[in-house]
This record gives sequence, C-alpha cells and structure tokens, in this order.
Amino acid sequence: MLDPVARVRRFNRAVTSAVGALDTSFLGRGRPLGAARVLNAIGHGRSDVAEIRDYLGLDSGLTSRLLRSLEDEGLVETTVHENDARRRVVRLTRAGRREFAAYEALSNTQADGFLDRHAQREALLAAMDLVASALTLDRIALNEMDPRSDEARYCLGEYYAELGRRFKQGFDVSLSRDPDAKDMRRPRGTFVVAISDTLPIGCVGLKGTDHGYAEIKRLWVAPAARGLRLGRRLMDAAENAARELGIALLRLDTNSALAEAGQLYRRSGWSEIPRFNDDPYPDLFFEKRL
Repeated sequence: MLDPVARVRRFNRAVTSAVGALDTSFLGRGRPLGAARVLNAIGHGRSDVAEIRDYLGLDSGLTSRLLRSLEDEGLVETTVHENDARRRVVRLTRAGRREFAAYEALSNTQADGFLDRHAQREALLAAMDLVASALTLDRIALNEMDPRSDEARYCLGEYYAELGRRFKQGFDVSLSRDPDAKDMRRPRGTFVVAISDTLPIGCVGLKGTDHGYAEIKRLWVAPAARGLRLGRRLMDAAENAARELGIALLRLDTNSALAEAGQLYRRSGWSEIPRFNDDPYPDLFFEKRL
C-alpha cells in the first residue's frame, strides 16, 4: 500500500509548483504570492486589516510588511477606521484596481489551463472542491440569507437534482410542498447557507407555519463537504434560530432513500411521528421539542 502521508506531500509539491507559490514574481507581476493574495483579498471587498489577516492566516507582523510593500508601490492606502481608532482599513488606489484586474485575468487563464490538462473536467473540479472543503473546514461560515438569493437558489437547485437521482420515482418540485420564501425569512423563519470561501456548500431552511410548530426544510450538504459534520452544524443553526424566534416545536419530513438524513435526525434528538402532511415524497416524519 502506498504511504498516505507521502501522497499528501506529493500533492502539496504539485500544487506549490503549479500555482507558482515560490516564484518571486507571481504570475509575472513583479511581487511574490503573499503580496498578491493580500491585494486579491482587498480587491474582493475585504477592507478591515484584521479581517484580511484572519482570512489569509497571517500574523500581524507579516500582514504589516505586505501592506507596506503594496503602499510603497502605490497600490493601496491604509487609514484609521472612522468609528474605531483601534482598527485599520485599507482600499485599493486606482493603480491598485488596475493591478487587481490584471491578476484576475491571469488567474482565470491559469485556472482554465489547469482544467484543460484533464479529460474529466467535472471530476477534477469535484476533487478540488473536496480538498478545499476539508482544508478550510474551520472557516466554513453559516450565513442567514434570503432564500431567493443566488447562493440559496444554487443550493436548492443542487438539492432538487440530487433528489431526482436518488428517489425511485424521481423528483418534481412542483408536486412537493415547496415552502414560500416569505416563510423562511425572519420573523417567521430563516434560511441558512454554508459558505466555504465564496462557494455555497450547504443549506437548511426554517419554515414558519400557523399550526403551532415550524418545519425544517431543504437540508442539503454538497458531496465535497460530506463527512465534515456540516449537516449537524446546519441543523444546530436552524434550531438555534427557532429558539431565538420563540418557536418551541419543530417538525420535518424526509424519505427513507436518504438514509444518512434519518440517521442524523435520530442521533440529534428527533423522534418519529405519524405523517403530518400530504406531500407525496416523504415517508418518514420527525418532531423535536426545543
């Protein structure tokens, strides 16, 4: 059997070499990867220096040196936060915006080149998503979002497609008791999306009703993020939101084809109950008192 540690280290060497992590002029723009990543973070909307430091996993000293190098090039300007003198904020200058755009174009070209190397493009992307989800586990954010947002709609589309593959009879959302978006927004409910560095990788809805209980709906975790206990985190987030909204009783339904979902519910304190709706797809029904 091949040594697992040796395989990981081979992967690390391949990525380091392919992306040019050790080049003194990353993507030929005259500065190393560290400074380019700071510029990228700012260009993508991060302005608080502490947030940039945490996002990139840098210590304070290195963050200051990288920012100073970008300031010396005239690419960024750093100022004191207008409401908190202890915080610093940074923004791109006009030259910085041009440099950011150049990096974006070069990075996109590099990414296309990586994908062109393999005949199974989707399999390669799936493998990348799997690795990225595992490596950024401690930075997966659970954000409340409008269920009509692009991120939510992406998750729901993936969820419906998976049900279509896994249910013997397929899945037609028009035949399901699809919740109204207004019932999954506060103060009636909420919709939570798991984000891994801009990529939506999971969701769950809390649907308010007028029947003395709320429902958990549309729990989904991307294949690349399974095995990371993200489903439990999403359920906990939905239950905590219910408590904040004063909801004492939750219900949900599922299909026995989704065996892992039933196992999660049973392990987390949910009890099976008789059918409580006329949705044609579920055959298992659960309840939990908070």
